[in-house]
Amino acid sequence: MSTQQNEGDLLIKPSSTDHPLYEPLVEACKTVYDPEIPVNIFDLGLIYTITVADEGKVGVIMTLTAPGCPVAGEMPGWVSDAMSAVPGVQSVDVEMTFDPQWGMDMMSDEARLELGFM
Repeated sequence: MSTQQNEGDLLIKPSSTDHPLYEPLVEACKTVYDPEIPVNIFDLGLIYTITVADEGKVGVIMTLTAPGCPVAGEMPGWVSDAMSAVPGVQSVDVEMTFDPQWGMDMMSDEARLELGFM
């Protein structure tokens, strides 16, 4: 099976923004921080996709600021734990990706301001 990207393909799968659990899941993500950066992982742009299927099954595609991040093995568990606490969530599957690679342009304006980039 080929995973080759074609011109016009989305690099990041769309989130389930119209699902009622989406905003509470985003808020849960905002409670998780990279210990080396004083900004939550959602505003840092590390959460690429949040999907919500029937029965409260949540899928997350996320990245790290760098593949060698010291908390690479722990961060998906932190995200899963935070999201699992949201009422209505039955399960959380966190997938790590480095495609596309994270860049500073993925940060929210709030994160840029907090880190002194604005």
